[in-house]
Amino acid sequence: MSLAPAADSAETAMAKVSLCSMPLVLAIILLSATHSEQHQSSQAQTLLRIVRFLNFPTVLNSWNNYKDLCNFEANSSLAVVCYEENITQLHIIGEKDAPLLPRNFSIDSFITTLVKLPSLKVLTLVSLGLWGPLPGKIARLSSLEILNLTSNFLYGAIPLELSSLTTLQTLILDDNMFSGPLPDLLSSLPVLAVLSLKKNLFNSSLPISLSDLENLRVLGLSHNHFYGEVPDFSRLTNLQVLELENNDFGPQFPKLGKKLVTLVLSKNKFRSAIPAEISSYYQLERLDVSSNMFVGPFPASLLSLPSMTYLNFSGNKFTGMLFENMSCNAELKAVDLSSNLLTGSLPKCLLSDSKDRVVLYARNCLDTRNQNQHPFPFCRNEALAVGIIPERSKQKQASKAALALGLIGAICGGVVLVGLIYFIHRRMNTNKTMKKSPPRSITENASSGYTSKLLSDARYVSQTMKMGALGLPGYRTFSFEELEEATQNFDTCTFMGEGSHGQMYRGQLKDGSFVAIRCLKIKGSHSTQNFMHHIELIMKLRHRHLVSALGHCFECYLDDSSVSRIFLVFEYVPNGTLRSWISG
Repeated sequence: MSLAPAADSAETAMAKVSLCSMPLVLAIILLSATHSEQHQSSQAQTLLRIVRFLNFPTVLNSWNNYKDLCNFEANSSLAVVCYEENITQLHIIGEKDAPLLPRNFSIDSFITTLVKLPSLKVLTLVSLGLWGPLPGKIARLSSLEILNLTSNFLYGAIPLELSSLTTLQTLILDDNMFSGPLPDLLSSLPVLAVLSLKKNLFNSSLPISLSDLENLRVLGLSHNHFYGEVPDFSRLTNLQVLELENNDFGPQFPKLGKKLVTLVLSKNKFRSAIPAEISSYYQLERLDVSSNMFVGPFPASLLSLPSMTYLNFSGNKFTGMLFENMSCNAELKAVDLSSNLLTGSLPKCLLSDSKDRVVLYARNCLDTRNQNQHPFPFCRNEALAVGIIPERSKQKQASKAALALGLIGAICGGVVLVGLIYFIHRRMNTNKTMKKSPPRSITENASSGYTSKLLSDARYVSQTMKMGALGLPGYRTFSFEELEEATQNFDTCTFMGEGSHGQMYRGQLKDGSFVAIRCLKIKGSHSTQNFMHHIELIMKLRHRHLVSALGHCFECYLDDSSVSRIFLVFEYVPNGTLRSWISG
C-alpha cells in the first residue's frame, strides 16, 4: 500500500493553514506597529503640552521633531532618554535666573501632565520659572529615582506623598522657597543617597529620623533657618558630604561618621570644642568651621591629614601654641586660621613659596610681623573672657563650705565697698541731714576716669529700680548669650579688673541699662543645686542705698554638667574706686 498520496495530502493541508494564518500575523504586526505609533504619539503630545506649560522657553526651540523622540539629539539643556520606546529620562534646564512663569501657570495642571509619562525614572526641571506649592500627585511617578527641581520658585512644605517613592535615590530642591519643618517621613525613603535642600526657607530643627537614612551619602542643608542640635549622624556610615553652612545649628559639634570627605559648618552657632576623633577622619578633604564661636585648643593634627586640601578655622576662639616644626599635608591648597587666639610661630610647612597655596593667619597673637597680629596679652585675656577652661584633674577636692564662704564673701565685700563709696560721696557733697538723693546726683559727680559718652549713658540704677514701693530692681536668671551680647563677647574693652573674687566686666543690656558682671571660677564638681541656697541669699541682700544683684548665670562642663563658672550680674555704678575718692 503506498503512503505518498497521504503525505502529499498532509502537506497540502499545512500549506492551506499557513496561507490562512498569514493575514492574522500581518494584522498582529500592523496592530503592534499602530499601537507603538499611537504610544509615541501620546508621549509626543504630552511633551508638547509640557512645552506649552513652560511658555515655550528658548532651550526648547530645537525641539521640533516630535515623531522620533527616542532618537532626539541631546544637548546640555535638553535630553530625552527612552527604554523600549518609553520615556525614562527627561532633562530640561533653562537659562540662569529665569523669571516666573505667567500668572495663568498652574503647577497642579503641569504635574498632572507630567504623570502621563509613568515610566520616568529621572526628572530634571531646572531654572524654568516654576512656581507654586509642589503637588503631592508627583508621587504618582512611582518609578522615579532622581528628582531635581533646582532654581525655581516653588514654595510651601515638602509634600508628604514623596515618602511613597520607595525607589527615590536623589532629591534636589535647591534654590527655591520651600519652608516649614522637614517631614519625618523622609526617613521612609530606604535608598535615598542624596538629599539637597540648600537655599530655601526651612525654619525648624532637624528630625532625629534623618539618622535612619543609612544609604545617605550627601546631605546639603546650607542657607536656611534650621536651628538646634544636629542629630547623631554617627550611624550614617556612608555619609561623605555634610553642608550645614549659614543656619543656626549649635552649640555642640555634631556626632559624625568617619567617611566624611566634605564637612561645612560655617556661619552657625557652634561654641563647643572640636572633638579629638576628628583627627581620625582620614578621608576628609574639605573642612570649614569658620564664623562660629568654637573654643578650646586648635587641633593642629588636622594640618597633616592625608587627604586634607582645604581648612578654614577663621572667626572663632581657638587657642593654643603653634610651632615651626609642625607637619602639613603637601596637598593643602588653602588654610585660613585668621581671627582666633593662636600664639607661637606659624609652621614652616605653611610658609612655602608654593603659588598654589593660600595661607591666612591675621588677627591672632603669632610671633610674626606679617598679616596684622595682636599682642600676646590680648589672646590670653580673650581666652579667659570666653571661658576656655583648662582640662580638670580627675581628683576634684574642693570643699563646698569653702566655696560657699568665698561666694558670700565676694558679695558682702562688694556691698560693703559700694556702701563706703556712697557714704564718702554723700559726706563730700553735703553737710545736711542724710536723705534720699536722686539717682542723677551720683552720675553727675562721677569720676573722670570714664569717657563722657559712658557717663552720659550710664545709670546709677536700672530702669526696673524706678518701679515698686521700694524702687528695687527685679532678680532673674540670665542666659550666657545675653551676657555675651552685653559685653561684646567679653571684649577686652569691657574688662574692669580682676581680684580675689574673680574678673569683673562692664556690660549693657538690651534695655540700655549698664551692669557689672562678676565671673567666679568654680573649683571642684558641684551641680547647680549646690548653689541655689547661696543664690537665694544674694537675692535677699537688697537695699535702696546699696547696689542690688540683678541675676545670675551658670556655665557648666559638658562631661558631667557640673558648674564651671558663675556669672553674677549687678547694677553698674560709674563712680570710680574707693582709692580715687580717699586720695582726693
